[in-house]
Amino acid sequence: MILFHLLEIIFPLIFLLVLGIFIFMFARGIHTWHNNNHSPRLTVPAKIVSKRQSTMHHSHPNAGDISGAHGYHSTSSTTYFITFQVESGDRMELSMSGTEYGMLAEGDEGRLTFQGTRYLAFDRNI
Repeated sequence: MILFHLLEIIFPLIFLLVLGIFIFMFARGIHTWHNNNHSPRLTVPAKIVSKRQSTMHHSHPNAGDISGAHGYHSTSSTTYFITFQVESGDRMELSMSGTEYGMLAEGDEGRLTFQGTRYLAFDRNI
């Protein structure tokens, strides 16, 4: 009996905690998007000092069967980051598409265009 009453209390608390986390993450994303949109677009001389990528692997059960009786299939997603150093010595790490990432190399110098934390372009010096 006590276990049943304990579950009546714990289940709603866990549900509210998970819901709160989703709401917080959504609000934080909207806040970042809003701040980027209201930031000026800047173009500054910069140098690429490092590159990195973050790959996440996910396994999903086949046929929607969470027991995995029908096996699993895997997916992966990669996020690409480049760290730029501007004339003042400050560094900023910006995420970008894989296509842009592949076209740039450490040591490249040029003009970085960005808006807040949003990468827009990098034109190399020739």
